[in-house]
Amino acid sequence: MNNFSYTKATDLQHAVSLLSENNDHKAVAGGTNIIDLMKYFVTEADTLVDINRISGLSDINDTENGGIMLGALMTNADTAYHPVVENRYPLLSKAILAGASAQIRNMATNGGNLMQRTRCYYFYDPAVPCNKREPGSGCSATKGYNRIHAILGHNDNCIAVFPSDMCVGLAALDAKVHISGPQGERVLPFADFHRLPGDTPHLDNNLQAGELITGLELPEEGFSEYYSYLKLRDRNSYAFALVSVAAGFDIEGGLIKEAKIALGGVAHKPWRSAEAENYLKGKTPSEEHFAEAAEIMLDGAQGFEHNHFKIALAKRAIVRNSIMAMNPGSQRPGAKPSL
Repeated sequence: MNNFSYTKATDLQHAVSLLSENNDHKAVAGGTNIIDLMKYFVTEADTLVDINRISGLSDINDTENGGIMLGALMTNADTAYHPVVENRYPLLSKAILAGASAQIRNMATNGGNLMQRTRCYYFYDPAVPCNKREPGSGCSATKGYNRIHAILGHNDNCIAVFPSDMCVGLAALDAKVHISGPQGERVLPFADFHRLPGDTPHLDNNLQAGELITGLELPEEGFSEYYSYLKLRDRNSYAFALVSVAAGFDIEGGLIKEAKIALGGVAHKPWRSAEAENYLKGKTPSEEHFAEAAEIMLDGAQGFEHNHFKIALAKRAIVRNSIMAMNPGSQRPGAKPSL
C-alpha cells in the first residue's frame, strides 16, 4: 500500500471541498472496497477523506411522494434489517442480505455499495493489461479465463461485471440517487448512475469530480406482496453472483399489472429490459410467459470461451425467480417454488 494522508470531513460542504481539491483525494466510509484496492496497488489515494462524521446521512426519512430516503452512510446491515425496509421493500432487504458477509454488511455503507468496483481477476492484477485499471492497455479477460464475466452490454474494451447485490434490488425498484457536489445537488435515476464500458471502461459511474452520494430514494411502490431475489453462485457463502435476479410484480385480477426485473452478474451494471417488462403486462403469471420474457431480456447476449453457460443460466433464473415471486414464502429453506 502506498503512503497516504487521512483527514475527517466535518460536514457535507467540507467533504465536497476536500474531494474537489484533487482527483487523488478519495472518500472513505466503511472502507470495505477501497482499502482492498489500495492494498493491491489497484487504486492510489493521496488523501483519504473520512465522511462518517457528516450528519443527516445515516437515517431513513419519508419523502413527499410517499417513498423513503435511505441515507448514504447507513450500513447495509442497518438498512436490510430496518422494519420499514423489511415491510415495504423486502426485495431490497433480500438483495442486501444475499451479498458479502455479515461482518462486511456491518461496515459497508449504502453509498459505498454503489461505488464498489469489479472483482475481475485481471483488474486486481497490476501485472496484466486492463483497460479499466489502465485505459488503452487492453482487456486480458476477452482471451483469458472469463467464466465470471459479462454476457450483456460489453465490448472489446471490457467484459467485467458489476458485483453488487444491493444495486440489483435498487435497479428493480427504480430508485433514484441523490448527489451533492461543487455545483450543488442533483438527482439521477438509478438506471443512469452506472455506465456500460463504451470507450471509457475505466469510468464505472456518472459521478463528477468532487461529488458525493447523499441518499437513495425509493418510490412508494415497493412490491411487498410479490417479490423475490435469487442469487446463483459457486458457493453459498461470501461469493459473488454468476447470475442474480431481482423481481417485483403488481398483480391485479390475476393479471400482471406491473413487472420489474433486474439481472446481476451479467453486465457492467444491473441489467433491465423495458421490452421484457412491457411484454409481461396484462398477462397471467405463468412459466410460459416468464420464459418468453427471459428470451427477450437475453436477446443479444454474447458469451466467451468459458461463460457461454451464463446465457441459459440467466434465462432459467428469470423463470425460477419470477415463479418464486408469486409466493415469497417459497424462498424459505426447503420450500419448493410453484405457481
